[in-house]
Amino acid sequence: MKRIAVDIGGTFTDCFICWEDKFLQTKALTSHQNLALGFNEAIDNACAELEISRQKLLAEVDSVRYATTLGTNALIERNGPRVGLLTTFGFDSTVPLSRGRGYSEGLPDEEAKDLSRATRPDPLVPIKYIRTVKERVDYRGKVLMDLQEEQTRTAIRELVDLGVQAIVVATINSVENPTHELRVQEIFEEEYPPEMLGSIPMILSHQVVGRKGEYVRTSSSIVDAYLHSTMYFAMSSLEQNLRENGYTKPMLLVHNSGGMAQLNSTDALQTVHSGPVAGIHAAEELSKQSNMDNIVCGDMGGTSFDIGIITKGGEKHYDFNPVVDRWLVTVPMVHLVTLGAGGGSIAKYDSVFNTVKVGPMSAGSDPGPAAYDRGGMNPTVTDADLLLGYLDTKNYANGYIKLNMRRTYQALEDICDELDIEEIEAAKFIKSNADGEMASGLTQELNRQGYKAEDFVFLAYGGNGPLHACGIAERAGINRVLAPPYSSVFSACGGAGLNQMHIHEKNVSYPFFHKNLQAIFSDFDGFNSIVEELEVKGRNDLIRQGISEEQIKYRVELDMRYSIQKMEVSVVAPKTRLESSTDVIQLIETMNADFGSRYGEEIVSPESGVWVGTVRVVSWVELPALKFEDMTPPTTKISTPKPVAYRDCHFVGLEGAQKTPIYDGLALQPGVVIEGPAVVNPGATTYLVEPGWRLESAAQGAVWLLKQ
Repeated sequence: MKRIAVDIGGTFTDCFICWEDKFLQTKALTSHQNLALGFNEAIDNACAELEISRQKLLAEVDSVRYATTLGTNALIERNGPRVGLLTTFGFDSTVPLSRGRGYSEGLPDEEAKDLSRATRPDPLVPIKYIRTVKERVDYRGKVLMDLQEEQTRTAIRELVDLGVQAIVVATINSVENPTHELRVQEIFEEEYPPEMLGSIPMILSHQVVGRKGEYVRTSSSIVDAYLHSTMYFAMSSLEQNLRENGYTKPMLLVHNSGGMAQLNSTDALQTVHSGPVAGIHAAEELSKQSNMDNIVCGDMGGTSFDIGIITKGGEKHYDFNPVVDRWLVTVPMVHLVTLGAGGGSIAKYDSVFNTVKVGPMSAGSDPGPAAYDRGGMNPTVTDADLLLGYLDTKNYANGYIKLNMRRTYQALEDICDELDIEEIEAAKFIKSNADGEMASGLTQELNRQGYKAEDFVFLAYGGNGPLHACGIAERAGINRVLAPPYSSVFSACGGAGLNQMHIHEKNVSYPFFHKNLQAIFSDFDGFNSIVEELEVKGRNDLIRQGISEEQIKYRVELDMRYSIQKMEVSVVAPKTRLESSTDVIQLIETMNADFGSRYGEEIVSPESGVWVGTVRVVSWVELPALKFEDMTPPTTKISTPKPVAYRDCHFVGLEGAQKTPIYDGLALQPGVVIEGPAVVNPGATTYLVEPGWRLESAAQGAVWLLKQ
């Protein structure tokens, strides 16, 4: 197996390479002006270890998998194209009005509750770029009014004359009958052939989203159109870079659904948050292969802290109406909660509460934390870690970056003056607040999903995860932490193990148990025809990418709820077709068990009626997965290696400096046990064993941090 997986983050470009029986992890600073530069540098670092050229490496690998935050950054910076919208006559205010609480979507809780200052975000499609077409389709797909073609031509011409660079078509109930959206596209191509207008994209909403819900379907399509050209040209240039360096196969892009696909089978919206999602997939594989239930993932990089949940059996949670930036969309996305807390998060004085506030703004990679000595003037979490003694100025990120302690002292001056404290106390404030914010995010997310933090293992990864793991876990009430193999590039590692996959779904309204009629669902032919329709879409997606039909597998999922409840749970069907009432009853029983374990047995109420709102088909081809060994610490312990040095470290809650042993990579040998306080720095990342904690090394370089 020879694979390359790359995760482009806000600060670092992480690279994980499978080269037969070797696994390499490298990093480079992200080059935002040209992503290929950081990609090439990360590859070159691996080539130096393998003693081969970049061209030879790329010519021989089976695949290159790429995860990016480019789409997320484009939304944040609002540097996308001018987008126009065509919608059904009378519905032109749907997007400007959004929903009742549209102003709060994507905001932190404290801002969302501040109704006196509530404002909606600047629209991606201003009102002047919205036009309507006269047509009407009812909720069953029946055409009530034919598309008025001459009026449609006029509307298209008006948008083009206004200089729009992408057009979204979102007509009412097009998911039931897309005839009118398809005809609008034909008219557009008749009016403006490609050789005349160029490559202006037209996005049809029914092709982006298979669910009902006019606002979320339209907003999803608008976000997709807004990111389309940015992603297309960036990914095309990256693919061209691969071609120039000897890679001839299709480039694969990681999707936020937990799969991947070729560039020609990827919507721009599917790439948002793809890097952290790849890390969730790696956690899922580790959970399955190690028989480890209940994992809460914490990916702490340079810019953000991403939280995900893996429950019994390696089952990850999905969002089907996630918020992307400030926009509610409706695409299947692995559930993530992202906090603006990373190694590069900027700390500043909070005059209201007379304390230090950390994030959400980040120093990124250019200029980066003050300690990077690249022009950064603001103090960050990394600067606090350096001042507290946890980081090695000469061996940070495998020696790739030399840290400047003097710059850190200078950056902290303003905070120290405002609070009238010394630099060490300021650094403790920063670490304590950052750890507390991340711990609060973990516990809130677990509680929201119906779980208790003490029942979970905290999987800490990312460049800064193992460094802050003990502090986060202590505040969250978690006693067991696992820093997994390849923890500093774990999300890239997850990308190396993904399958090619597509998800298609359709809204339905099926009473699996009808309370009033006291009847079990029996329209098996209708249900199975929908499953077949969705399977055909997934099959066509994969065949288009060169996959043979025999390789394709399918999984059916149903979103189910009780009649008296709004909460839905996603249930995986044991088989892809319904054949009898027994199959329906089995699905209801599965739902009851899942609902009861998450929300409490006392509110399980199938007698009130059970309804299915969505049928979803996952189509995938299974590729060889990365293998994780048993993560259990060995029962046979080996002698602890001697420290390579001692350093004065400072810890929250303890007065004065603590003489702390420093270990190198030998401390990661399976069977090693180290009592805190201690610092382990094998080069790629730093493991901090805080007082009251114990480190136990396991297989593949994995590390357990256990509360004593």
